[in-house]
Amino acid sequence: MVVAFSGWMVGGIHLDAWAHHRIAETLETFFTPWHGVLYSGFLALAALLVGRTLAGVRTGLTWRQATPKGYELSLLGVALFMLGGVGDMLWHLAFGIEVNVEARLSPTHLLLALGGSLMVTGPVRAAGVQGQATLWPALISLAFLLSLLTFFSAYASPISDGQLAAGNRLLSEQTASLLEGKGVAAMLLQTLTLMGVVLFAVRRWRLPLGSITLLLGLSSLLTIAAHQDWFLLPAVLLTGFLGDAFYAWLGPAPGHLLSLQGFAFLLPVLFYVLYFLTLQLDGGLWWRVHLWAEATLMAGMASWLLSLLPLESGKSTAS
Repeated sequence: MVVAFSGWMVGGIHLDAWAHHRIAETLETFFTPWHGVLYSGFLALAALLVGRTLAGVRTGLTWRQATPKGYELSLLGVALFMLGGVGDMLWHLAFGIEVNVEARLSPTHLLLALGGSLMVTGPVRAAGVQGQATLWPALISLAFLLSLLTFFSAYASPISDGQLAAGNRLLSEQTASLLEGKGVAAMLLQTLTLMGVVLFAVRRWRLPLGSITLLLGLSSLLTIAAHQDWFLLPAVLLTGFLGDAFYAWLGPAPGHLLSLQGFAFLLPVLFYVLYFLTLQLDGGLWWRVHLWAEATLMAGMASWLLSLLPLESGKSTAS
C-alpha cells in the first residue's frame, strides 16, 4: 500500500511538471487539477502511515512501538511535506508561480522533496530491518526516490533535455561552449545520482533480475513523459536490460570489489553510448566525437570513483 500510494504521489509530481511544460498558461494559480493529483496522493499516503501508527497507539503501545519498523522517518516526512505544502501555497500567492530552474529550487519545493523522499523510502528502511522478504517494495521505493532526485535536478539532465546535443546547429563559439559545458555537467550529475541509488542497492542486497531496469527505467520514463522526449525510451530500456545482464554476469557484491567497479563503470558508459547513438539516428549530433566520447568515459570514471567509497560495516545482506 505504501508503494501504491507513493506511486500516486510521485506520479502527481511529474504530472504537474508535464502541465507546466505543455499548458503553462493555465497554471497561474496553486489550485490546479495537477496539484490535486499530487496532494491527494500525499493525503492517501499520509493517512496510511499515520493511521497505522494511531491504530497501534489505541491498543496501548507507545508511538515508537506502534510505528512499523523502518517507517519512523516516514512520519517525519509527512510533517515536513505538510509544512512544505502550506508554505508552497503561500509562496505562490505571494510571489506567483515559479518557472524554469527556479521552480526546482524554491525553498518550499525543496522541503516538499525532502518530506516526500522520507515518506516513499519507508520500505527501503523496512527491508534493512526485516531482510530480503520485502526487497521488491524496497526496490520500487528506491526507484521513486530516484524519480524525485531526477525531477528536482531536471534543469541539468540529458533525459529532460534530449535536444541538448542533437541536431546540426550553427552556434557562436561562446554559446556552443556554454551548451557543451552544461551538457557534460548534466551527464556527470545524473550519473552520480543514478549510480548512487543503484550502488546503494547493489552493495546491500543480491538483486533479482529486472532490478536495474526498474531503477533506471521508472525514473527515466517519468522524466521522458513529462518532457515528451519519447525517442529516448528505447535507449533507456536497452540499457536497463543489458545492465541486468552485466550485473548477473559480473556478480557485483561488496566481497567482489573488481566486479562492483566494473559494473559501476560499464552501466553509465553503456547508457551514454546508446544515448548519443539515438541522438545521431534521430537527427544528428552537433557535438564532435572528441566531446561525447570523452564525456561518456568521464561519466564511467565518476561512477567508478563512487564505487570505491567504503561500505558501512554490518549493512550488507548480499550473498
